[in-house]
Amino acid sequence: MRNRFAEVFYSLAEGDEKLAAIVADISPAGAMDKFRTRFPDRFINTGVAEQIMIGMAAGMAMQGMRPFAYTIATFALFRPYEFIRDDVCYQNLPVTVVGIGGGVTYSTLGATHHALEDINIATGLPNMRVFSPCDPYEVEVLTRWCATKNEGPVYMRLGKAGESLLGDDTSDSLSVGRVRYLRKGGKVCIIGHGPILSLATRLSDELRSDGSEIAVASVHSLKPIDFEGLSTILKSFENVIVLEECLPKGALTDCLKALSFDIGARPRIHSFTLKDEFIHCYGTHEQLLEAHGISYGLIRELAQSLSV
Repeated sequence: MRNRFAEVFYSLAEGDEKLAAIVADISPAGAMDKFRTRFPDRFINTGVAEQIMIGMAAGMAMQGMRPFAYTIATFALFRPYEFIRDDVCYQNLPVTVVGIGGGVTYSTLGATHHALEDINIATGLPNMRVFSPCDPYEVEVLTRWCATKNEGPVYMRLGKAGESLLGDDTSDSLSVGRVRYLRKGGKVCIIGHGPILSLATRLSDELRSDGSEIAVASVHSLKPIDFEGLSTILKSFENVIVLEECLPKGALTDCLKALSFDIGARPRIHSFTLKDEFIHCYGTHEQLLEAHGISYGLIRELAQSLSV
């Protein structure tokens, strides 16, 4: 995902001198290093100074630039949170904050690098849009939108590297701000955001061969959220499984439950989210997810029982 972001950003920057990248103590690689080499005047590494990264981005935006602040998610959002609030959101500036390694992607680096609550606090900021693409295709569309059409603050949460495309021939194309169906199905819909949806598409494909059709929907825009699209899902399916790699409070899980009540829909809503605690577990990404109660086996078992 981060590689696709860097490739798209570089290609757009060749034709737009307003695009700039500000990073904080992260070593550019691949297309990002290519951008630094080709456009040194538009690439700034502030070092371990994330507040300065955001302050500079705000100043550049005020001068007509379209800056992207880019670093590991915990450092992109948590350390400079007040600067994002006051310098960027308060003035409604077109700054895109790109957080790499959302959730527990940086599993072996411990809690300092685990962005459990980034979605939750970002959605609470006035004027802030929050994007959580599920695969490189969604990253490309959203990066192009942020670089060409965005008029205000954005927090875009990415995975790391190596994520696969999750769509197939039946998947919807992405319309920014609208729920996107990755798979069509019957009684059960798995809905979520981010690369963790790979568990859902894998499950849908596996069960489809057994005769069970499970829908999978990507909610890449968590703010503003597609209330119309979500309402349709809540009214159309008997069971909804929410899958998100963040804390449940203030994220998609809470939104769906509240919306279901407001519109009088009564599907059974089941959720797999990160636990509201710091888990002292070190291992692979999969092992960290399992420690939080998220595993392919558990999701498969639930989906099979609901689709009977």
